[in-house]
Amino acid sequence: MAIMLLSFLPVLERIAEEIEGLAGRGRPADYIPALAAADTGRFGMAVAELDGTVYGVGDWQEPFSTQSVTKVYTLALALAREGDILWEHVGREPSGNPFNSLVQLEYENGIPRNPFINAGALAVTDQLHQLTGDASGALLDFLREESGNPDLDFDRDVAASETDRGDRNAALAHFMASYGNIVNPVPTLLRQYFRQCSIAASCADLALATGFLARHGIRADGSRLLTRSQAKQVNAVMLTCGTYDAAGDFAYRVGLPGKSGVGGGIIAVVPGRCTVCVWSPGLDERGNSVAGVAALDRFTTITGLSVF
Repeated sequence: MAIMLLSFLPVLERIAEEIEGLAGRGRPADYIPALAAADTGRFGMAVAELDGTVYGVGDWQEPFSTQSVTKVYTLALALAREGDILWEHVGREPSGNPFNSLVQLEYENGIPRNPFINAGALAVTDQLHQLTGDASGALLDFLREESGNPDLDFDRDVAASETDRGDRNAALAHFMASYGNIVNPVPTLLRQYFRQCSIAASCADLALATGFLARHGIRADGSRLLTRSQAKQVNAVMLTCGTYDAAGDFAYRVGLPGKSGVGGGIIAVVPGRCTVCVWSPGLDERGNSVAGVAALDRFTTITGLSVF
């Protein structure tokens, strides 16, 4: 039975106690050297209400590498500026393949399946960079403003580490460029993309920064970033594509739009109510936080808050 909520804190405390044994399971994203030494025993979780009230447990104020979580904000910023034209460059369907796969690009003529696989995120970053002249800078400014934390920044060690191991992403970008689906020079795009993925933020920061999706497109200052329909679109793509090729299982267990990153973070949206961010660096075989998915599963089960 769902519980009546006056504060999310007792729920978070209960979840932290119930999933304590899962923190430490899984492996960090060791293919990125700067993330290989992450302590898989760490766990944090935060909930932000629509008015900006934040509740948290564990390491909820500890910055971590956001990685693919940032793809949500880049998509929103590009969609806000470009509208439906953006969807000419990237699809909206689940991929069913690993996030860095080259397979589908060839027989789909260089159009990535969705914005959250690496090829799709590169295409969106390319469009945002063309529109702003500094995609990663526009993203960082947005996250600072929405979270209220002016100290958010790029982690240059992580960006350098990803650059050193960026051959597959370079291949994706060059392949799309060969089909005319990349506007900027590939080295410029890759530099922007790796900076984007290297931003460090806490669960509190990301829960607050995601609030515009729970407010149907309204930013923290009351201005509108997305139309209500566009906010629905972003949430829908998160639900169907946001957790790599485990999106079906995530929807089944959690029942919320969500986006994970290989730094161990996951954001989730309860439209009209709140946003959630959980972090634990131990990943399953599909790149999602073991303890994070379990915590979100418990959150929707205990509270009854889901889109279903």
